[in-house]
Amino acid sequence: MQLVPSFQRLPEDVLSKLADVLEETHYSGGDYIIRQGATGDTFFIISEGQVRKRDERGCTRPECDLGGDWFGEQQRLDGNLTDVIAVTQWCHVLMFSVVCRLQADADFLSTVSLDDFSVICTLGTGGFSRVELVQLKDDPDRSFALKVLKKRHIVDTSQQGHVLSERRIMMQAHSPFIIRLYRTFRDSKYLYMLLEACLGGELWTQLRDRGSFDDGTTRFYTGCVMEALVYLHSRGIIYRDLKPENIILDHRGYAKLVDFGFAKKVGLGKKTWTFCGTPEYVAPEIILNKGHDSSADCWSLGVLVFELLSGRPPFSGSDPMKTYNIILRGINMIEFPKKITKSAANLIKRLCRLDSPSERLGNQKNGVKDIQKHKWFEGFNWDGLRQGTVVAPFTPTVGGPLDSSNVDYFPEDTEDLPPDEESGWDLEF
Repeated sequence: MQLVPSFQRLPEDVLSKLADVLEETHYSGGDYIIRQGATGDTFFIISEGQVRKRDERGCTRPECDLGGDWFGEQQRLDGNLTDVIAVTQWCHVLMFSVVCRLQADADFLSTVSLDDFSVICTLGTGGFSRVELVQLKDDPDRSFALKVLKKRHIVDTSQQGHVLSERRIMMQAHSPFIIRLYRTFRDSKYLYMLLEACLGGELWTQLRDRGSFDDGTTRFYTGCVMEALVYLHSRGIIYRDLKPENIILDHRGYAKLVDFGFAKKVGLGKKTWTFCGTPEYVAPEIILNKGHDSSADCWSLGVLVFELLSGRPPFSGSDPMKTYNIILRGINMIEFPKKITKSAANLIKRLCRLDSPSERLGNQKNGVKDIQKHKWFEGFNWDGLRQGTVVAPFTPTVGGPLDSSNVDYFPEDTEDLPPDEESGWDLEF
């Protein structure tokens, strides 16, 4: 990683921490790096090339050119300078998205223990886990989601590998479209994952209450999911459990992926043969044990678009085996509701290619750009989505860090304590 001279003077330990969290992005001449109205919570370092600031009247001036410099976080953008545009044909920018605060959080949270938190309520339950809303006893304005997993159940169901993979992937995933894992704990009975608290509720709840979404709403949530998948796929990670229940909303109404229990790092261009996923969303090559790669997520993305637009997944049977048989017949055998437009149907069918996963939209030479350029996304503000300036179709009412009103009610855990499990497979927690 190349840093500008002023940053090269920083101590080695600080530079090392920066290297772990900086994201490098490439821009071509004329590309917008910041647009008017951006939230200003991102810090940018120009590692190569030159950018130009533009004032509110649309004027760009050579004296506003910046090279080998930094901008953002409201510190180098005064009130008159609203846009930042790449000038040189090849411009490398290191994005430092609220990194100072994230690093401060990581440093602070590395010193806390489970005893420093108090449980407020339950946010969700799973087969062998619960997610609790917790707050810091010494700082009541700070809340987190604490995922609690039963160690004995994990061992009894041979899920150790999935749990360890989930931890490794999430500890390194720094994307605004992926739920943040801050740190983990362990004791003789449980594993604990301290997560970002997103209190806007599940996307599935919104879909259940509204029945289905219109094109604009579906485009927004699909765009958020695509940004998360691009981040993962560029690092050789397959998500493998896309569905509305695993998409959660933050206080702005932006969507984030949660639950990485089935995610796996396979490497770029490589395949894996593990059978996993939710039946209605499983790609045909997984069912047939042909080996799968990131194109399996493209299939699931098509299924998600169909479900958001219609209120139901395209492939659904009375039991998993019947569902798999329907999937293997292909998307062309599915009757599309009239509410799904021709352009949306075309996108879904190109994402859900049955016989040629490598030819699915999003898995070809141009990658996700092919999806972004599809007619259904025409006019969609991708830059605004990444910068958080697009207004979400639904803004949850969140009264504070302890407001769980957007989450379904779950009774308190009254089960007996599980037996101890201290074989040592979970030492990295």
